[in-house]
Amino acid sequence: MAGAAQQQDGDPITDINVTPLVDVSLVLVIIFMAIAPFAMQSGIKVLESKAKAAVGKVSASENVSIRLSKDGRIAINGKDAAREGLLGALSEALAASKDRMVTLSADDENIVGDVVEVLDAAKQAGAQKIAIMTTEKPAAGAAPEAPSEGDGG
Repeated sequence: MAGAAQQQDGDPITDINVTPLVDVSLVLVIIFMAIAPFAMQSGIKVLESKAKAAVGKVSASENVSIRLSKDGRIAINGKDAAREGLLGALSEALAASKDRMVTLSADDENIVGDVVEVLDAAKQAGAQKIAIMTTEKPAAGAAPEAPSEGDGG
């Protein structure tokens, strides 16, 4: 063969042809680059606002308030609602709402799937705006509450 190294029959092979290795590696890199955008998980991006709530913009009676407790109970405008009848109850409450706005508040221990289920039901019921209410956490350097004298400490 022209250009091939001349070897004797009994000599060991001392060099490795890396061309197939490089070819396979580059093909794998191209495949991973093509698949990577599909493998990325998309989610809801939530930006926590540091601003205080606007006073008097929308009264509490104009929007629908949903409360999700840590044991899974759902309350719409302070009244308990069954999970099975959630869509109907939300549709009814949103029909009476002027802005068709829903505010959702949930405990920290809630499962994210439960919150998403309530958000989906609100959208299906016709909510045009959805707000997620949070509670302000105490500052990191704040001292814990001192026990009262009657606690037997």
